[in-house]
Amino acid sequence: MNQSPNYFLKSLYFLGFILLLTACNKPKSFLSMTEPRRVEILVLGHESEHHNSEQLMLYLGTPLFQKGINLTYTTNPEDLNEDVLYNYDGLMIYANHDSISSSQEKALKKYVQSGKALIPVHSASWSFRNSDWYVKAVGGQFKSHGAERFKAEIVDAAHPIMQGISEFDTWDETYVHSQLNPDMHVLMERVEGDHREPYAWTLEEGKGRVFYTAYGHNEETWQKAEFQNLIANGILWAVGDKVNELLQAYEIPTPEFRDAEIPNYERRDPAPKYQLPLSPEQSMKLVQLPVGFEMELFASEPMIINPMAMTWDERGRLFVIETVDYPNEVRTEGGNDKIKILEDTDGDGKADKVTVFADNLNIPTSIMAVNGGILISMAPDFLFLKDTDGDDVADVREILMTGWGKSDTHAGPSNLRYGFDNKIWGVLGYAGFNGEVSGKRHSFGQGVYRFEPSGDNLEYLGNTSNNTWGLGFTEDFETFISTANGQHSVYFSMANNYVKRPIFQGSANTVHGIDSHYDMPHLTPFLRQVDWHGGYTAAAGHNFYTARSFPEEYWNTIAFVAEPTGRVLHRAKIQTDGSGYKEKNDFNILASSDEWFSPVHAEVGPDGALWVADWYNFIIQHNPTPRGFENGAGNAYINPLRDSQHGRIYIIS
Repeated sequence: MNQSPNYFLKSLYFLGFILLLTACNKPKSFLSMTEPRRVEILVLGHESEHHNSEQLMLYLGTPLFQKGINLTYTTNPEDLNEDVLYNYDGLMIYANHDSISSSQEKALKKYVQSGKALIPVHSASWSFRNSDWYVKAVGGQFKSHGAERFKAEIVDAAHPIMQGISEFDTWDETYVHSQLNPDMHVLMERVEGDHREPYAWTLEEGKGRVFYTAYGHNEETWQKAEFQNLIANGILWAVGDKVNELLQAYEIPTPEFRDAEIPNYERRDPAPKYQLPLSPEQSMKLVQLPVGFEMELFASEPMIINPMAMTWDERGRLFVIETVDYPNEVRTEGGNDKIKILEDTDGDGKADKVTVFADNLNIPTSIMAVNGGILISMAPDFLFLKDTDGDDVADVREILMTGWGKSDTHAGPSNLRYGFDNKIWGVLGYAGFNGEVSGKRHSFGQGVYRFEPSGDNLEYLGNTSNNTWGLGFTEDFETFISTANGQHSVYFSMANNYVKRPIFQGSANTVHGIDSHYDMPHLTPFLRQVDWHGGYTAAAGHNFYTARSFPEEYWNTIAFVAEPTGRVLHRAKIQTDGSGYKEKNDFNILASSDEWFSPVHAEVGPDGALWVADWYNFIIQHNPTPRGFENGAGNAYINPLRDSQHGRIYIIS
């Protein structure tokens, strides 16, 4: 056949166009059906505190994570669309949503019938009552209930979902259903008057599988291991054999434990065991990220140890504070701490060159690039460091100001950053400041301050409620703070001096707590905290996502708050509230069940990715002092398990 070259070129263009149309019409998905991975489940809850889905979901996250199941929480029914749903192996519903739109019903029906899992729990059988398909797919609709203590009976102990499940006694709502689907396979029943009410069942829906249980009204049921195992088994059955094969091939690390002198802060029985450290590769497998995100290791020990804070210079090079003296090696001269420059010179995404920019330092706590050099907070001083001869080693060391308290090494200055007003801002803990700057005497405690890049004209702007380690700016220079004890998100509205009331001989504070939740979602089964149990006791950083590489819902809205005692990096969603702001729990961008993983700093890098400094230490709590221990010179309790040999830096993209 004799054809011109243009014919073949046009044919290729046409084929490419058809392939493009085909690709565009396929559901978008981040999930690989060939690579080993965890099971990904989207959980649809609601905003109501009746059947408090946000609160109750905290009981499931940790035990299911140990089984290889990741839960992602949402309260928005608009997420029932193909672009979102197909990023998950299944949808779990625990909510009271009255109705479903036709487009949402169409997307959900197509999703389940294509082979995905549906896991409705308890009140989900009263949701979407305008959809006949949904009611049939769930297997029935809630009709009425009482409330009492009871034990549902297992009627098919041989079913895979019921393996390892025992009948359990609990106080719960006693659901009775209508419109029961005759095709259901009943797993558990409860005696209701003169009949036996199905209480857990399965269904086939197209190529998909459905598991439902009527259990789940309140905390008593959700915190029971039997209920948690029932949900886990239901999920694993519903997602199907292929997904389970991928999970089994994932090789989730099993950490090694040994006996050690660990303070049993929460009086757990049995007391927590000491976990041996994991390699970075093993540790990363115990981390949950949102679907569509990935985490890569940029540097680890021995290249970097105990990274406290980091910044970038105008060339995009990473400068990192390495402090092995923290918390108790307090010195008057010299020290073992360093500032290191970490560089990726071959473009593979990992640091391969390390340069010690400055050494003989003692517990520097913050770092920023300014005036062609580096400024660090290192109580009692702020120190300016600069390389003038091009060897990447600081040959200028200048004290810009002094007077920062060092009575407690975790209560000093931190989070130095350049403001939109061309001044340097920072926050301070209760160690306080007492000194003279630009001929003016200052004495103040915990709060927020600013000064000229030259170190002149220090101003105290507002006082915070407790020890303070977080400061972040939005793109329009709204200012937010995190504090250490039970107030992880704070809005700084204006300097205190603007609202002085001389007639009352005082001033109204302009630093307002805006956090909406006490609980800290976490995945570690061995949470160890001295105070603010289950909450934010070590909140550090409040840096916003101000790049454009992440999805749009992150832009100038999500702040990252590190909580190393919980092994999490929290997503604080900041929303307008009248003339101020409020924070909404958006769960985490990162959570780990590795007992050493300790994120202490997270900030958007010049590449638009999120860079995370992992202190990587089994002992992260500073104080108070547990019984049987003493405090050192830094006012932190002395513990031989504090580590000075590990540290990692990750990039989330």
